[in-house]
Amino acid sequence: MAHDGQDISLTQRVLLDDLLTLTRATLAPVDGILDLAKSRLKSMVSDGGRISGALVEEHQTAAHGLAWLATYVQSLHEMQKWADALETQRKFGETEALIHQIAFGEYLWQIYGGIQMNQGEVLRPQDMGLSQDDMRGMMDSAVMTLTQSGNTQAARVRLVELMQEQSANITVGASGLDEELEMIREQFRRYAVEKVEPYAHDWHLKDELIPMEVIEELAEMGVFGLTIPEEYGGFGLSKASMCVVSEELSRGYIGVGSLGTRSEIAAELIIAGGTEEQKQKWLPQLASAETLPTAVFTEPNTGSDLGSLRTRAVKDENGDYKITGNKTWITHATRTQVMTLLARTDPNTTDYKGLSMFLAEKAPGTDENPFPTEGMTGGEIEVLGYRGMKEYELGFDDFHVKGDNLLGGEEGKGFKQLMETFESARIQTAARAVGVAQSALDISMQYAQDRKQFGKALINFPRVANKLAMMAVEIMVARQLTYFSAFEKDEGRRCDVEAGMAKLLGARVAWAAADNGLQIHGGNGFALEYKISRVLCDARILNIFEGAAEIQAQVIARRILS
Repeated sequence: MAHDGQDISLTQRVLLDDLLTLTRATLAPVDGILDLAKSRLKSMVSDGGRISGALVEEHQTAAHGLAWLATYVQSLHEMQKWADALETQRKFGETEALIHQIAFGEYLWQIYGGIQMNQGEVLRPQDMGLSQDDMRGMMDSAVMTLTQSGNTQAARVRLVELMQEQSANITVGASGLDEELEMIREQFRRYAVEKVEPYAHDWHLKDELIPMEVIEELAEMGVFGLTIPEEYGGFGLSKASMCVVSEELSRGYIGVGSLGTRSEIAAELIIAGGTEEQKQKWLPQLASAETLPTAVFTEPNTGSDLGSLRTRAVKDENGDYKITGNKTWITHATRTQVMTLLARTDPNTTDYKGLSMFLAEKAPGTDENPFPTEGMTGGEIEVLGYRGMKEYELGFDDFHVKGDNLLGGEEGKGFKQLMETFESARIQTAARAVGVAQSALDISMQYAQDRKQFGKALINFPRVANKLAMMAVEIMVARQLTYFSAFEKDEGRRCDVEAGMAKLLGARVAWAAADNGLQIHGGNGFALEYKISRVLCDARILNIFEGAAEIQAQVIARRILS
């Protein structure tokens, strides 16, 4: 039997080589289907040779379906690169082979018969204008072999047997990352196991803020300055390292894994759009967690339509600004000292062109007086999950912001500055989704082993094993897609599509893992005392924030078509 990291016999190696040859051969047919779908959709949404926004909206299901199809195709490419690299390193063991063949077997079938965009919406090829004759491109021998025998019950049950044998491993299957990144993973996994997991459920049930002690410890570990350049007090590490840290902390509790997101967004804004003086002042403070930031963008009546923001910033005779308006869904608003605040500086505009970004300073609040700064009020929004930092509605009435705190020193650049952060934010969110999904698998695997029914452990029933196996497989798929987007970012390449795909798939995988995990728990999963109930609530937000799935699919489709 092959084990992770061990050499395998010649016979087994021949079989694995056959598998990799087989999966590699399927990439050309699925690329062909994607190209055909693009062509068909372009003809549906073009007007005068240009992509029409109105027609994209009219054919929204087809457009969003194209985004999902492209996401699946990219996922298969990333899984192939993962498997090929592990094989070269002689780390492609039985566990990895099973993950690989199940992933290809399942995703190839869905491409042919219907992609599960969510539990209630299945994207069929005909929705994108593809006929049965068009789909004959999938009638390739490699595709047919894998759809018929890749994702079988026997393969899933065997994978779960290996998962039980290798339960001490941090991930199910080798991640494919280098030794340095795996050392970072181990460090943060240990921290999550010791300092986060034992307390997370109480924080959730009591709806408590994550203790300041945790924030201070994370600051000492470098979480808040992870990707900030060294010349500004950070560690200057890669986005890939940020993924690993976010994944493992979110595996402990999404609230802890999301603490770094605030600093990541704020730092990215300042690095991309700030003046040198602003970088010198703010980045070291963010890196050390001396200053905690919060993102203040969304408004009650705008949601994802940021171009319609109404909060206004009026410049006074001293060159400072007065902010008036309302914001909502503001995470971690009370404890923070600075807000990255988006407001309209040009009252004659009604779109994104009149928006500016501010580094709005405020005093941190207390339980008794959460918003002590003059000109600012707020109230908590009670939520199902994602509770460790709390959500708030904020009101501003002539709230004072110094002129020096206009990001970049120039009005009208706010939306563009914010757009430059979306890649990193969505990569980070995809990593959080992988962590939440892994948490669901950890909890459910343990329960399935411990819980006895009809004289045997739940894990020995094939349909329970099926659920656990598919969790492990899709977690690896989402993980590889997330790492790919991070590597693209680290190489300085535009990766808004790749980051969007990682976020789109990761959010669905997290929700499916949590939902199936609760099903494994049966009635107990519906009880608040069981951790899986929290993970289900936490997983649900991932499909909404940092770009709802529908918005994400729209953005991906528009970029692919253009």
